Parts: sequence; structure tokens; C-alpha cells
Amino acid sequence: MNNEEIRNIIMENYLHPKNRDLPHEDYQKYNTRNESCIDNIDLYIKWNKNIIEDITFSGEACAVSISSTSIMIKNLIGKNANEALDYIHEFYQMTNGEEYNKELLKDAVVYDSISKQGNRKVCANLPLKGIERAILDHLK
Repeated sequence: MNNEEIRNIIMENYLHPKNRDLPHEDYQKYNTRNESCIDNIDLYIKWNKNIIEDITFSGEACAVSISSTSIMIKNLIGKNANEALDYIHEFYQMTNGEEYNKELLKDAVVYDSISKQGNRKVCANLPLKGIERAILDHLK
């Protein structure tokens, strides 16, 4: 994937994010925020037994956090809790500059080189920290 394709995917998911500001009644709410900037995202998760039925979000954040949230939502809806944790683990591996499963991450691979930008790494991982907390709470 070249730099222009990467930029286009990030900007498309920033300007037209999936599941943003949609109704979220009967959803569990999880807040995730970056203490060093404006990134503050509320994630709303709806479960159907052990399957993530839906995720919506609201809040303010930079292009990297919003686009990462949008991509994460597309890739996690329909997964069971363990599949979602596997996805999150692979995303963390990627953003740490380690080996990861590109097939599993799908279009999230646009953040492949983010490990070289420490402050942006936090932005890309922000929504995953919230959904990871939600999954671990769900599994309790």
C-alpha cells in the first residue's frame, strides 16, 4: 500500500467515520481518553451473548484516533470476545513495530508505520484500550 492509499483510508475514516453519534440505548459505555491532548472518545458496545453485536462512538479526537476508532468498529462487529481480543493483540503488535497478522487486521494496516511516531501510536491505540476494557469486563 502506498502513502497516498494510506492517507486516503485514514482521511475517509476520519471525515466519514463508521457508527459515529448513533443511538446507543442498551449499550455499555466505556470512555477512553488521552491525558496529553483533546482525544476523548466514548465507546458504546452492544453484546449478543458473547458476540459484539454493535459498537458506536462519540467524542472529540484527532484524525488518527477517529479513523482508528472507525476502522476498529468495522473490524470488530460480529466477532466474539476472544476473536476481538486477538484482533486487539495483533493491532498492539503492529503499533509496537513487532510481527503481526496483516490478514486479521485488514485495513487497519494503514497504521503499520505508526510505531515510529510515539505520540501518534497513543492516538491509534486509544479506542482499542477502551474496547479491550469492555471485553475484559464482559468476560468477568
